[in-house]
Amino acid sequence: MRNYLLASAAFLAGTVLAHAQAQAPVPDNLEKLSSFQSTGVTEFTYVPQTGDYADGIKKNLERIKMPEGFKIALYAVVPDARHMAVGPQGIVTFVGTRKDKVWSVTDRNKDRVADEVKDFAPSLKFAIPNGPCFSKDGFLYIAEQNRVLVYPAAEFFYESPDVAAFNVVKQGELIPPSEESYNHTARVCKLGPDGKLYISLGQPFNVAPPEKLDLYNQWGIGGMIRINTDGTGREVYTYGIRNSVGHDFHPVTGELWFTDNQVDGMGDDIPPGEINRQTAPGQHFGAPWYGGGSVRTNEYAGQEVPVDVVMPAVEMVAHAADLGMTFYTGSMFPAKYKNAIFSAQHGSWNRTTPVGARVMVTFIDDEGNARSEPFAEGWIDENGEYLGRPVDVAQLRDGSILVSDDLAGALYRIWYEGN
Repeated sequence: MRNYLLASAAFLAGTVLAHAQAQAPVPDNLEKLSSFQSTGVTEFTYVPQTGDYADGIKKNLERIKMPEGFKIALYAVVPDARHMAVGPQGIVTFVGTRKDKVWSVTDRNKDRVADEVKDFAPSLKFAIPNGPCFSKDGFLYIAEQNRVLVYPAAEFFYESPDVAAFNVVKQGELIPPSEESYNHTARVCKLGPDGKLYISLGQPFNVAPPEKLDLYNQWGIGGMIRINTDGTGREVYTYGIRNSVGHDFHPVTGELWFTDNQVDGMGDDIPPGEINRQTAPGQHFGAPWYGGGSVRTNEYAGQEVPVDVVMPAVEMVAHAADLGMTFYTGSMFPAKYKNAIFSAQHGSWNRTTPVGARVMVTFIDDEGNARSEPFAEGWIDENGEYLGRPVDVAQLRDGSILVSDDLAGALYRIWYEGN
């Protein structure tokens, strides 16, 4: 069974790819959509939700271990599923990828299993649209490799191939085009308590070289920026991040918390991964002088650190690749999970024996002290083979959570049935 999922994933990817290649190339229709004009695109790509492929994923979920009373099931088959944004109306969940698709996932009969998965806005060309996020009033933002678009009323327009779409950050203005890379380009966005848009910008190197630091600090590369929702007022909010692919705001304090992926090539057990807590604008979290936690990078070893560094709130196991995270605000789970962080460990290529491939939970006390423990695990089998690689966690309106998996190409739903 452990090889079944990988073979099935390859089959499904080939089917979707063949369908896409059979269609004519999609022109850049943003100007038409911004003027509420039709583009002439009429076809969607639909993803089958039943059959042998889905059955194989369900079989693998029998291995997953969680605390007593929790259940997990396949919610949707979603190729290359990365970060998720659940619509405020509870109608549709949008799922980004590191390729050229955004998927819309709909549970029409509300049986807590998706009925339909189709591509969102097929009349547009996307470039690594990893990061969707919603405002409370229903505006969908999608952070791509080098632009940010907004889709008003996306939960309703998504039924058509043409959707109203507008620039927030134009193509080529999120980062300098000269700094576009194939590495660390998966952006994540969230709306903060201040109503502003917070976007992480991973720097492309394992360890950023000295000659790049001034430019990166200016743009917020290797950090996080915040902007008004119309794209104005850009400022660098966070410095010294290697590659953060998950952040959220504490429901009570409003403080920004985020994961960070740390330096490769230093051995199996160092440096640690991080979950960080930011308490003020402009704080620095150590990169490139630190590789993770208090571990200094080889490239900057012995050098004086020229900034005040905030150390992580929690050190995670090395090379587990901590990615998406969300604070739990629902009422379905037991009370101890209220305002805890659920986060996904994707697992890194840079470890002899794989770790991660699980969902973690981080509990935070009233003073901001945090501790983490595994919540759902079992996606690495006894041979050290990945059966899935969790990417992100999102909360549904009923208080259950979704977990995305870009290896299996799936969303899982976790709910509680205990007392």
